[in-house]
Amino acid sequence: MRTNMGTETPSAVRSPSDLAGSLFLFFVAGIALWQADGLTFGTLEAVGPGFMPISLAVLLAGLAALLFVSSLRRNGEALAAWSLRPLVFVLGAFIVFGLALRPLGLSVAGPLAVILAGFASNETRFFETAAFGIAMTAACIGLFKYALNLPIPLAPWLLGY
Repeated sequence: MRTNMGTETPSAVRSPSDLAGSLFLFFVAGIALWQADGLTFGTLEAVGPGFMPISLAVLLAGLAALLFVSSLRRNGEALAAWSLRPLVFVLGAFIVFGLALRPLGLSVAGPLAVILAGFASNETRFFETAAFGIAMTAACIGLFKYALNLPIPLAPWLLGY
């Protein structure tokens, strides 16, 4: 008497983690395209407000397609159990940055977001993360406020802008 115990049915998906990642990237690209729907694309000579978000969404969808094909052709890792801690702290860092930018400015919102995202791992050290957050914020202020001259509030509670 023969049993089929221990045999698995063949699957087209050889890397479930890559498949899940590609589906997530398709989802993000779809949301970006949906949000940029009303924006004009423009041309290379006259770039419209939708040029960058649409271009990046299409690029992301293309990379997701490559990852999807890779999940069917190459062996990879199975899906692992999800940990809630990184999801909460990284997503929370984005939300806190968005909520804190206007009233507190980039000088506070930047380090705050980096420090909060650092709590996603139990291997990070607070002072190293804070120093990295301050350095990254200084680089962002130099780039966005001064080099690109974007109207980003630095410290409205202190400087008025």
